[in-house]
Amino acid sequence: MNVVVRQQAEAMAAAGHTVDIVTRRSSATLPDAVVLAPRLTLRFLQAGPAKPISKGAHEAVIDEFRVGLAALGDYDVIHSHHWFSGMAALPLAQGRGIPHVQSFHSIAADPSTPLSAGERPESPGRMRGEAWLARESDALVAISNAEADTIVTRLGGSPERIFVVSPGVDAELFHPAPGIRAAEQDPGYAIVAARLQPLKGLDLAVEAIAAVPAALRPELIIAGDASGDFDGYIDGLRDLAERNGIADTVRFLGPQTRADLAALFRDARVVLIPSHSETFGLVALEAAASGVPVVASASGGLREAVLDGDTGIVLGSRDPQAWGAAITTLLGDPDLARRLSVDARARAERLDWPRSARGLLDVYRGLREPCSADEYDDRRGLRIA
Repeated sequence: MNVVVRQQAEAMAAAGHTVDIVTRRSSATLPDAVVLAPRLTLRFLQAGPAKPISKGAHEAVIDEFRVGLAALGDYDVIHSHHWFSGMAALPLAQGRGIPHVQSFHSIAADPSTPLSAGERPESPGRMRGEAWLARESDALVAISNAEADTIVTRLGGSPERIFVVSPGVDAELFHPAPGIRAAEQDPGYAIVAARLQPLKGLDLAVEAIAAVPAALRPELIIAGDASGDFDGYIDGLRDLAERNGIADTVRFLGPQTRADLAALFRDARVVLIPSHSETFGLVALEAAASGVPVVASASGGLREAVLDGDTGIVLGSRDPQAWGAAITTLLGDPDLARRLSVDARARAERLDWPRSARGLLDVYRGLREPCSADEYDDRRGLRIA
């Protein structure tokens, strides 16, 4: 979500609009505002203690966040990218007659449902809050057709107010390695990049690598930050690797900078995305831009992010043997891997962030003053939060 918000904001600012990214102050040393680029400002609001707090604790500071947001003045459009921010912004927007746009990026599912239904709610008000936002916001932006369907079926959102704006990818930062990867001369490594929590299905990645024949078996690199809500999850993955006899084959790198992640991707043999649920799967596009084939689960938006047989392999099964077989096929068939890599890169080059930002601007302008596409270029820049 953070990548999507910043990249779309940068593209909108570059197109002449004034954009504020507004978030909660999590440290007493943070300034009130940081200019990220011309017309793009990151603003920190005092809401709760000026220190990191658990995700579930954010529900208690929604009202304080609304007060801080109100002090920033009026905007042409307010776009919320999480239910916390939506609950703060929507009443303010309604009171001032400002269009409110809501994105979810993930939609909570009842804890009694399978993980394939989606993320578990981190606090009591989330499921009711998301449904209220879906009913009351002026427009709902989904990141995929799969998410749009969930907004309708689970939250009761009106299809007429839902707009699908898929993300982009920085094809300059994420680019293929020159020539043939050195890793193609040996098993190399597979990589998973995700938050370390059960929803991301990292246990399947470990067991899938264990199912690859030893002669072809790549190292498994797991890149990502541990989620504070799931203490002991990494230890559980280490234990799983040991039980499968591949403890020396699994390496945890922790969170990565964007540049470091791009470097890891371009030298990988394959990127694995074994998530139980994804609204899209930006990692899949970043792998595609890096010219690396993906093996992904057929969950939610991943079926749109990865084109099965063209840019990667999409599996409807969560059987580690099936995943191991798919990885083995890619490692053992260089021609197939190269074809998928070339097609993936070609698709990624068409999906840039300015294209994604134009999709958002179409939604915003339609809410402000409906007009034809020919009129857009002559309009003043919008002030967006």
